[in-house]
Amino acid sequence: RAMPTAALRFRSLVASTVLLLTVLVTAPPASANPAQANPVDPPGRDGDVIAHWTPERMAKAQPRDLVIDHRGLGYLKASDGSLRPYNHNRPYRLEQVATGARIMAKPPSGGDDTEGPTISDPDRSPEDGDTAGAAVSFQATVTDPSGVKSVDIVIVYPDEVTTQTFAAGDLGDNVYGTELSGFTDGVWGWYVVATDNARRGGNTAISDTTFSLIIDTSGGDPGGDPGGDIVTNSRWTAEGEIQLAAGRILFEMPTIRGRRITWDAYVCSGTTVIDDNTQASVILTAAHCVYDDVNKMFAQRVLFIPNQDGSTAGTDRDCTNDHIKECFIPSLGVVDENWTTRTFPDNVKWDYAYYVVDGSGLETAVKGQTIQFPAPTNPDDVTHAMGYSYSDDPNFMYCAEPMEVKTPGVNWWLPNCGLSGGSSGGPWIQPMDATSGSGPIISVNSWGYTNQPGMAGPLLDESAQCVFAAANNATAANGDVIVSGC
Repeated sequence: RAMPTAALRFRSLVASTVLLLTVLVTAPPASANPAQANPVDPPGRDGDVIAHWTPERMAKAQPRDLVIDHRGLGYLKASDGSLRPYNHNRPYRLEQVATGARIMAKPPSGGDDTEGPTISDPDRSPEDGDTAGAAVSFQATVTDPSGVKSVDIVIVYPDEVTTQTFAAGDLGDNVYGTELSGFTDGVWGWYVVATDNARRGGNTAISDTTFSLIIDTSGGDPGGDPGGDIVTNSRWTAEGEIQLAAGRILFEMPTIRGRRITWDAYVCSGTTVIDDNTQASVILTAAHCVYDDVNKMFAQRVLFIPNQDGSTAGTDRDCTNDHIKECFIPSLGVVDENWTTRTFPDNVKWDYAYYVVDGSGLETAVKGQTIQFPAPTNPDDVTHAMGYSYSDDPNFMYCAEPMEVKTPGVNWWLPNCGLSGGSSGGPWIQPMDATSGSGPIISVNSWGYTNQPGMAGPLLDESAQCVFAAANNATAANGDVIVSGC
């Protein structure tokens, strides 16, 4: 099959004013900072998009995984579990729950003690390599002939650079400890620093080993079954229409430092949907995979790879080894104005968007799925949330369980879903037809919390249907589209 030749066209937001049917499409007002507007013709159009995605760039691509912490602040979660502040400058921090009794330090010793305290590694808890949840109690046995003045628990974040120090309290019998909360999935580390009561400020010792600590906020086996028909995170093996229609999306989003823009590589998921556009095909995904609501810019160098799980290799730049022997280059993105004028997490209600691919090649290659407008009437029915995990590349993954209403009129919620980064924008199917491996799409993977399992998805309501109508009538000549009036 010939490679589509649709140009990847991104026009300036300042110049975008488009009328689609009765839907008014407008761009936000121009910014005084020219870095806030999209380049008129960013590099990497036509076949250059394929050439751009070298193995090195693909290896650097990160999941565009939005999460909310215990303070209500938004973060981008990287593949190693580290969290980057999103639209604020407050670093993610653990919280101290309890410290035990305050250490009652006696006056400095007048002796000749020149050695630091003894920290007993065998008596440290949790042990090296243990698995824990979002809240963890730390303990260490520390002794010294001059008495113990202070004990600190030092936590090493998953990025292996960031640390945070907490004072441990006296738990009795030479045991010192503290309880911390807010841990996120990933591999953490911890060690102990202790100081005695000797003269001249005391002697300090550091534990010989930095213990590793594996955090799993799902509370067990990621592929396990917490009960009933619940599946937390497993590979989809039934294949069917949904696997053909869904795929991985590679794209770049901006990082602005002063007046300089750099473009960082990301991955999301999306699904080919049935549309009325005779000149193009439509892909449903999450808005945060299409439009950067902080820097007010659309993604560039977008590449859609359907049925990546059917490839003979992992995610690579050779589109001929994929199951349907083709990749597709969207020519524009369509997003709700409410997503663009607010920032995460205040805009989660509108975290849906569409990419448009010129021509009928995509719909010829795969069978698009139906979007159900409005929201389903039976939220308690089992819902399948699906997407391409960054950590399980190139497997198509899913979770399945009854939905809950997270926020009325805003989000559905799958409380045990453990889909990992890269699944954002993937489809929610309810009900799933076991024979055809398909069903109506009722939402997309949107966001989660930093310290617990679960996945939120926006309600595909009348506003989402209005934006879909705009995508249905958009072509490359329109450029990127921000839909208002929905």
